[in-house]
Amino acid sequence: MARKGSLRKTAIAIFIFLISLFVLGAFAPLPSISHRPSQSHLKKGYERKFEIAEDMFWKDGEPFRIIGGDLHYFRVLSEYWEDRLLRAKALGLNTIQTYVPWNLHEPRQGQLVFEGIADIISFLRLCQKMDMLVMLRVGPYICGEWDFGGFPAWLLAKEPAIKIRSSDPAFLDLVERWWGILLPKVSPLLYSNGGPIIMVQVENEFGSYGDDQAYLHYLVKMARGHLGDDIILYTTDGGSRETLEKGTIPGDTVFSAVDFTTGDDPWPIFKLQKEFNALGKSPPLSTEFYTGWLTHWGENIASTDATNTAIFLEKILSKNGSAVLYMAHGGTNFGFYSGANSGTNESDYKPDLTSYDYDAPIRESGDVDNAKYKALRRVIAKYSAEPLTLVPLNNKKTAYGSIKLKKTAFLYDIIDNKNLVHTVESENPTSMEAIGQMFGFVLYVSEFAAKGNGSALFIPKVHDRGQVFISCPKDNGKRPRYVGLITRWSNRPINLPYLKCGSRNKLYILVENMGRLNYGQYMFDRKGILSSVYLDGRPLYKWKMLPIPFHNLNEGQKVNSIILDARKEFLKDSAHRKLKDQEILNSEPAFYTGHFNVDKVTDTYISFRGWSKGIAFVNEFNVGRFWPSRGPQCNLYVPAPILREGENILVILELELPNPGLLVSLVDHPDFTCGLASSKVRKF
Repeated sequence: MARKGSLRKTAIAIFIFLISLFVLGAFAPLPSISHRPSQSHLKKGYERKFEIAEDMFWKDGEPFRIIGGDLHYFRVLSEYWEDRLLRAKALGLNTIQTYVPWNLHEPRQGQLVFEGIADIISFLRLCQKMDMLVMLRVGPYICGEWDFGGFPAWLLAKEPAIKIRSSDPAFLDLVERWWGILLPKVSPLLYSNGGPIIMVQVENEFGSYGDDQAYLHYLVKMARGHLGDDIILYTTDGGSRETLEKGTIPGDTVFSAVDFTTGDDPWPIFKLQKEFNALGKSPPLSTEFYTGWLTHWGENIASTDATNTAIFLEKILSKNGSAVLYMAHGGTNFGFYSGANSGTNESDYKPDLTSYDYDAPIRESGDVDNAKYKALRRVIAKYSAEPLTLVPLNNKKTAYGSIKLKKTAFLYDIIDNKNLVHTVESENPTSMEAIGQMFGFVLYVSEFAAKGNGSALFIPKVHDRGQVFISCPKDNGKRPRYVGLITRWSNRPINLPYLKCGSRNKLYILVENMGRLNYGQYMFDRKGILSSVYLDGRPLYKWKMLPIPFHNLNEGQKVNSIILDARKEFLKDSAHRKLKDQEILNSEPAFYTGHFNVDKVTDTYISFRGWSKGIAFVNEFNVGRFWPSRGPQCNLYVPAPILREGENILVILELELPNPGLLVSLVDHPDFTCGLASSKVRKF
């Protein structure tokens, strides 16, 4: 006992002595040896290792500064990955950061996609070939202005409803299955295994959403089980005490990184960051240094000042900080994958553009001849450990001219002519997800007894946009009559006029999914009609739900039956029925088809000025949504790999009124000056 007491006194004395040295600053020049890189690999090339020590990153025993940038493989055609990486490297970046969207790779439960634009392994290997490291953000939540924050929509069809981003066992079981597929695929590409991946992020900005520590710990346990103990796991949270307290994991198991508004003084935030990392384990790192900002439909295009952005990047780099540009290159939300945000409530709905240009230094089409690229490159060149490579020229873009389109079919006619085996019938409307339609459109059909003075239609909850038509079921000579629009953000009642029919009137409601919320408390964002439908205050029963199967980005170039039907109508000979003038300018959703010839394939843009709203397919590839009547985006980007020499086919679904001349133009530039938004830009 006496010996133990003596040892205890000795230990206390040593502890007090060490504390006094710490207070006097004696440890400032030399951090604890336990937090320095092990001597076994200080000799360069002795051991391949990426680690954190002395509040720095170390690569193969040498101090390393991350000068990175986000470049998302799923927003760039695979044929252009190398082109965009070359431009990122010429900017001076040594690291690429990318999300992994679960919904891209598992669009339906059990249906796995790792080809084409979803071939993440080829992308990672290409990064390595170009001598660029990778910070991999595996989710399961990613945000990123991507539909449902990267979660697959089929999660919304689960009953009872699962609680996403939580320790709900049903949710964790699905995440475990997904990571059990993804993480073994990327494990051979970890840096310690000879690959480019130096860090793996779990979750994303969780401190802005919740505080379920059990959930975060379970993710870490899963990641370690698949990836081992050597890889640096990291979290990213906003640079406030509240978000860091909720979103980080105490101890040295996971590195806590930060993001914050460009223009904020970074160093007080980096000082706060140190409180949430182990001693000596907090290299200053902004994992999202914002080079621009996102834009919603109906807003002016976002823009940030090039000089200012460069000044604040230098504030980080000049004191040995690390930064990842968000975005280095934004790219495009092809298909139906653009996300949305909400404001004060879930009805305050703000869908994102198809373009994800982001005002990034590498523009949507890959252009680098701009002030922001040059300003950032000048700063990065001062602090890069390697000489910067030559800047590639902008890719050529061609204005192929105007295309005269033909109205080939009404959407409802094509639906009627098809054997829609997936039609669902129920007493009340059900969500898109419940009937297996994850993206695009669902047509809700019912019947009602007309009244001489009309009827009031009210739908309390429609996500996101419902176009309402009525018709007489047996009157085949007349088109359905458009009566109004009910939207998520403006769901006021509309009047259904009286139609004198020999039977009950038919009611059609075409509901468009415009993109699921990817951020905030309302993320559990089912689509379709999510409430009863009321006619004169009484629920309307007996519904048919018809899924309209347009293909999405990750469904490849397989033939889509509805688009094929629209093309067939275009290709019919002179026996093709001529549409009447009043039908051509009818606001009923319809397909318009045209062809154009290409001698030399380059990038181009489709200008939809004068059109209203819809989706476009070039050679059966879904290039995304257009909405020039709302703006600001007028033109859709069409990368060269979508085109072919000779004849090319354009098919669009116009939901409202077409351009009076049925013309679109192929131009050589982007345009963000359409619609409600003016030609001004939003400065940040």
